[in-house]
Amino acid sequence: MKRSFAILTLSVFCHYAFAQEPVHVMNIDMKGQVKTISPEMYGIFFEDINFGADGGLYAELVKNRSFEFPNSFVGWTPFGLVSVEDEDPCFERNPHYVRITNDGRRLRAGIQNEGFRGIGLEAGKEYRLTAYARAVDGKPATLKAELVAADGYNGDYGVYAQVEGREWHKITMNLTSPFTDCHGKLRIILESQGTIEMDHISLFPAQTWKGRENGLRKDLAQALADLRPGFFRFPGGCIIEGNSLDTRYEWKKSVGPVENRPLNENRWNHVFKHRAAPDYFQSTGMGFYEMFLLAEDMGAAPLPVISCGMACQFESKEVVPLDELGPYIQDAVDLIEFANGDVSTTWGKVRAEMGHPEPFGLKYLAIGNEQWGPGYVERLEKFMKEIRKVHPEITLIGSSGPFPEDEHFKYLWPEMKRLGVDMVDEHYYMEPDWFFSNADRYDSYDRKGPKVFAGEFAAHDYTNDRGNSFLSALAEAAFMTGLERNADIVRLATYAPLLGHAEAWQWSPDLIWFNNLEVLKTANYYVQKMYSENRGNEVLEMTLDGKAVTGQEGLYATAARDSKTGETIIKIVNASDARKNIRIGIDGLKKRQGITSCRRIYMQSDDLNVMNTFGNETVTPQEEQVEASGKALDLSLEPYSFSIYRLTL
Repeated sequence: MKRSFAILTLSVFCHYAFAQEPVHVMNIDMKGQVKTISPEMYGIFFEDINFGADGGLYAELVKNRSFEFPNSFVGWTPFGLVSVEDEDPCFERNPHYVRITNDGRRLRAGIQNEGFRGIGLEAGKEYRLTAYARAVDGKPATLKAELVAADGYNGDYGVYAQVEGREWHKITMNLTSPFTDCHGKLRIILESQGTIEMDHISLFPAQTWKGRENGLRKDLAQALADLRPGFFRFPGGCIIEGNSLDTRYEWKKSVGPVENRPLNENRWNHVFKHRAAPDYFQSTGMGFYEMFLLAEDMGAAPLPVISCGMACQFESKEVVPLDELGPYIQDAVDLIEFANGDVSTTWGKVRAEMGHPEPFGLKYLAIGNEQWGPGYVERLEKFMKEIRKVHPEITLIGSSGPFPEDEHFKYLWPEMKRLGVDMVDEHYYMEPDWFFSNADRYDSYDRKGPKVFAGEFAAHDYTNDRGNSFLSALAEAAFMTGLERNADIVRLATYAPLLGHAEAWQWSPDLIWFNNLEVLKTANYYVQKMYSENRGNEVLEMTLDGKAVTGQEGLYATAARDSKTGETIIKIVNASDARKNIRIGIDGLKKRQGITSCRRIYMQSDDLNVMNTFGNETVTPQEEQVEASGKALDLSLEPYSFSIYRLTL
């Protein structure tokens, strides 16, 4: 693609004002055959990569809160007489705890936690510290908790609590930060002489999203909700598979009391040598219950992914023998019961005891992530057979492998058709040119086969070190015109990955970047938001010279009707380096019918390499009213722009 840069502004005017510039005539057929757009079309996909859960969306600020990391003091700095023990534990599945002794000869004894690349603290904000504790000798002991800045400053501020008795009990301390620091610490000191033991030491902002205990980071969760997702895919991704079967994500270990959910090694801790994170584990504090709850809070349909009995094929050849798949299949059936079952059922009762007696309304289930080969097909077939016996109402999703057009893809699609899966999950992490070239990818797909779930996609701009450049966002916007135009076959779509910690990431690009105090929304984020907020419910036929608009002259377009508002929604990408003059004719209008108003939402940049940064989101959607009337819309589109027009007829 040629790249040149000029500062240009939009002009909207009648056809005669185009002077000598060529005019591209597009037509929308209001009476032609329409395709229904799923109300859940555009969603979000969450995976615990890039510290997306612990250290990210999950609002817990303490790392290794239960001392269960293989190295028990990872995240902690002990001072004085401190050890980790496991005799007579507080929690069966998290048996380790810390013992602190002040023998009277030392100034202080205690522990300090570094958080996830620091603890984000804001001046004047309240934080809630909870822990389970007991006094070994039965004598009351005095604890002091402090919030400490990166330079050691604590504002001469601390909160005290008493530990009384030999039995485990919960203590709560409310701390107000005297400073703002992205890399703060938590310090706990045993002030009195004696020995105490502590477990599950937890620090949360007092204000979490929706005010929930064990909740989510408010700004990140709101950024997700602002996307207005139609569905929410979780919890992965490759972490479903694990680097081994032992480290796969097991949903049953992620529900019930949060203090007793066992630690799991994160799939992404050592995969990338240049981004190794040996301290990356999963507390599962943000487990399946919390993810179902998040989906409900956002008004999104939950779409969980489960292990099919195969470890990640990029890392391992470990598989469960076919005759030993029973427990894995039962886990899938039990998950449906957990989500939808009556409170009288075993797993419906667990959900109710966690605070949600009403069912979550699960209707989608993905079996495996991006597995491939005959081994996957054999296992998928067994899952489908058993699940459909008891839950024929659930939409089952199979895989087409990790790539969009290799030998695995070519083998799997016919097999998915043979098995009769409801939907096939396609993944594509490709360069921007691929996305521009594949806007017509689904035009020729078999309409009689399974539907398509575009489960993971992102344009990787290698000229910008795989950063979230405007070029990558523009390529995705162009490609998504093809998703929407083929909404009869493409039912769901999600960008991936969703989140990336600026100081602890393994993979880029990512939809949303964050540090311990700030959120950065990329141009890619705003493309997804523009599509989700302007999806419509019926695709209208839109053509240029009698053909779908799939890249001719650098133009990509689709049109839809919103039957609720009565508006016609047009999405147009100008991916060229030249201004494009366009006349859009609307065929099939009644004699007295025409355009009465038009609103434009758009993003544009003359610099394809530009990226939003913390505190400087330079590429964001703009909005304006457009003068328009009659039965045609005359436009002049800037180079490198993505525009949405909402017309009232």
